[in-house]
Amino acid sequence: MTKKMFLLFSHKLTPKQILDAKSSLQVEEFVYLPEKLQTLWSNIPPHNIDIDAYLLPIKNFLVKNANKDDIVLIQGDFGAVYNMIVFSKQRGFIPVYSTTKRFVEEKVIDGKVEKSSVFEHVMFRRY
Repeated sequence: MTKKMFLLFSHKLTPKQILDAKSSLQVEEFVYLPEKLQTLWSNIPPHNIDIDAYLLPIKNFLVKNANKDDIVLIQGDFGAVYNMIVFSKQRGFIPVYSTTKRFVEEKVIDGKVEKSSVFEHVMFRRY
């Protein structure tokens, strides 16, 4: 059976993340959320006290498409992340997140300091 990584986050994987997932987690297929579900995940409502019903379409997608021991990369709104970690563990999926190293660069341009941060993937870690 092909091992899949389901992507619950708001970015595209970098080439380094893809290589790491293949080598360290034996992932053979990467599954992005369909556009409608991606929009849901990227726009968790900040005023909802309970988001269980809101996350139900994403949970249903995973139930229909993921197998036991498939990887679920989960990053985003803290409450939604926690909710999906618990759900994933209950279903036998493996929830992970990407650890990163931050590089900060400061430049003085026209008397103003511009600061930029670049994040580089280090590894995937299980929740």
